[in-house]
Amino acid sequence: MTATEVVMRRNPVRRRDPLTAFGQGPAATLGQRRVHLHWANLFGVVSFACLLVLAATGVVLMFTYVPSGDLVTYDGPHEPLAGARVSKAFDSTMEISFEQAGGMLIRQTHHWAGLVLPAAMILQLLALFFTGGFRRPRRAGWVLLTLAFLTVLVAGWSGYALPDDMLSGTGLRIVEGVMLGIPVVGTWLASWTFGGRFPGEVVENLYPVHVVVTPALIAVLLLARARLAYVRGSARPAAAARSPHATLGMRLWPDAALRAAGLSAITAAVLVLLGATSTISPIGSYGPTAAGDVGAGSQPDWYMGFLDGALRLVPAGWEAEWFGWTWTFAVLVPLLVVGGYFLLVVVHPFVADWVTGDTVEHHVLDRPRNVPARTGLGVAGMVFYGVLWAAGGADILATAFGLTVESVITVLQVALVTGPPLSFEATRRICVGLRRRDREIARHGYATGRIVRLASGEYVEVRRPVPGPELARLEVPGGAPATRGEALRSRDPRPQRPARTSPDS
Repeated sequence: MTATEVVMRRNPVRRRDPLTAFGQGPAATLGQRRVHLHWANLFGVVSFACLLVLAATGVVLMFTYVPSGDLVTYDGPHEPLAGARVSKAFDSTMEISFEQAGGMLIRQTHHWAGLVLPAAMILQLLALFFTGGFRRPRRAGWVLLTLAFLTVLVAGWSGYALPDDMLSGTGLRIVEGVMLGIPVVGTWLASWTFGGRFPGEVVENLYPVHVVVTPALIAVLLLARARLAYVRGSARPAAAARSPHATLGMRLWPDAALRAAGLSAITAAVLVLLGATSTISPIGSYGPTAAGDVGAGSQPDWYMGFLDGALRLVPAGWEAEWFGWTWTFAVLVPLLVVGGYFLLVVVHPFVADWVTGDTVEHHVLDRPRNVPARTGLGVAGMVFYGVLWAAGGADILATAFGLTVESVITVLQVALVTGPPLSFEATRRICVGLRRRDREIARHGYATGRIVRLASGEYVEVRRPVPGPELARLEVPGGAPATRGEALRSRDPRPQRPARTSPDS
């Protein structure tokens, strides 16, 4: 035996399949880590690109913006406001928009990125929910992403108020009213937020929230989630896991990383294009805020519309006197409903495991149609959120369709109660039907429309066999029958024959 053979026997080389290295944790290098391309991953890249754009434009805006509610006389180039008494915050925002080179582009790009970011995160959450990407051992990642989304909402709301224009002032007035409607702690909470009577020092208080607190929280949450994703790996699509013909995936570095960088660059370019061509938040037209003025037809940014809609759907004057306090249910009920909704979203992975008794780890994504109950629950949640969001623009809907606001509110109130259960049942039935069709195709192949006559005189349709990768995608995991009828048919020992057709076919 040679010296080389002796060394090899004492120190055997451990050959490791890339798939076994997938999810091993920090020991696996970036070059060894394999990831599978999935359309849901695009939303995470878009969110990351929005964060980069927000950070870059926000740093530039900080050099000119003055977070102060102290009044000054406006003497800028915007003639309609010449000589008006405005806050330093509004004056500095006008300077950015009309006097600073590229200021309008930077401010509008910043605002557009703030609008796209929550949309991308919502789509990312929905993709994870419908494919089961939140299940054990990735439940903590779901919680972190949901908390990051809620933190993004707070960051967007605090930035919405910083220009101190009439639109943001109207929104802040609504926020103050909601706080004052909370018994026991409402007055203290409003005084702490606004620093006294409206508008007080709300700009000075919200500025550190927008530029320090929420960015730090978002960074911590997303970094913690990225760490968990690196250690535990990401779940694979069903076809990639079940098909023997599926590839091992793409290297995280440099292949997947360069693809993500390219999509990030495209996203940033689109945001800059929107900032350059699409007007957003024209504060020069809104004018400065004033304690006694309210803008007619004012709307919050789209991502806060659900909260405004929840307030609009509650009957007016719904309150009672208990224990010496006025309990304004028109404020408390919407807050409790919205808070309970997001609490259920956060704890859903744990509740689902407890209800189903699921204790195993899942590393393969589901097709939504293969999990009808979960898919129906997700659609019901979307309908509930969508009705609240639509109620936030009830006045716009009434104006656009020539209806009364009262009739629109009544329809949305009914939809809020009946929409989720109806959508759940409809979605569940659709998923069962789609799953039954997939099983039929997997058993008998695709219909070709060709009718042939057998020697016995029988007419049958020629079926095209399903390719291996497609068959793995169509098959229901575990072989569980979709319906009771399928279960009965599966017990029939007779072989399945092609469906007969009449000679007239």
